Amino acid sequence: MSLYIKVFLIGLIITYISTPLIRRFAIKLEAVDKPDKRRVNKRPVPNLGGIAIYLGFTAAVLFGSEPAADRTGIIFGGSLIMLIGVIDDIYELRPSVKLFGQLLAAVVLVLSGISIEFISNPFADSMIYLGVFAIPVTIIWIVGVTNTVNLIDGLDGLAAGVSIIAAATLFIVSLQEGQFITAVLTAALAGSALGFLRFNFYPARIFMGDGGAMMIGFILASVSIIGALKSAAAMTLFVPVLALGIPIFDTAFAIIRRVYYKKPIARADHGHLHHRLLALGWNHKQSVLIVYIMSTVLGAVAIVVNGLNFQNGMLLIIMSFIFLLYSCYRLGIFTVDLPKEGRSLHQE
Repeated sequence: MSLYIKVFLIGLIITYISTPLIRRFAIKLEAVDKPDKRRVNKRPVPNLGGIAIYLGFTAAVLFGSEPAADRTGIIFGGSLIMLIGVIDDIYELRPSVKLFGQLLAAVVLVLSGISIEFISNPFADSMIYLGVFAIPVTIIWIVGVTNTVNLIDGLDGLAAGVSIIAAATLFIVSLQEGQFITAVLTAALAGSALGFLRFNFYPARIFMGDGGAMMIGFILASVSIIGALKSAAAMTLFVPVLALGIPIFDTAFAIIRRVYYKKPIARADHGHLHHRLLALGWNHKQSVLIVYIMSTVLGAVAIVVNGLNFQNGMLLIIMSFIFLLYSCYRLGIFTVDLPKEGRSLHQE
């Protein structure tokens, strides 16, 4: 356990020290998010904070683990996706270019030997081998999770806090399953994100940008592949979905909402969970804390489910899913846009 604490602290300290330096660097480059109708910030905010998270995470992982294909694939893939994100933060790349970069990073991970070769069958004491579908399923999972974290990065401290909770959840599950490398990776990510959160919580002095959000999503997707999704235990199949429940469900609902109303899937709207909380009258901090609580509850469910038999585990998952659906319905995230009074929070 002392190693994991050291890894956590290295990630935290290096990110904490480097974030103000990166902030000054971003200001010199004029890499800032300026206020517009899509953003909540009412003043320009530097947006290269993901670089600090990357530095803390990479240093912690290199300290805490021996050279291995898993580690190499994650670091190289994470470096590539960070580079694409930073370029986008400075020059605003086309969505197709960003997607190509994400696919390339996913391929790097697959070439390092990390893939979803099988998943546990929750309805039988067996495994489902994916065969020729292993690589495409792996790439879809990586790209999907990478974008879910990026899409939830809509309020100060939101993506960083939710990522800390997800990483902590996967860390505990890693200890339950005796998986050393995933425990190191999640401890490093949790520490790095926490070191950054000091400067990113409302009112944010710096944003992680697409580079940071995509890198965190990439790491969480990778960890779940070499961790929970590699386990033969039936209930571990649901662990990463629950740990990443808020960003996954928020993204899924956004896609369903836009398809239902015949809107382009890539078109941004004001129907995300954090937008709805603001529209209901919660202030910025309160909205973020509510999402933290929801993420923590789902994370706790994931940890409990990992130790349950199939019947009890499925019952708890179904109850959690129904509660989440009902909560999202009550918040109105199936609608396309916020009510008129909610828009003023973002457009004025």
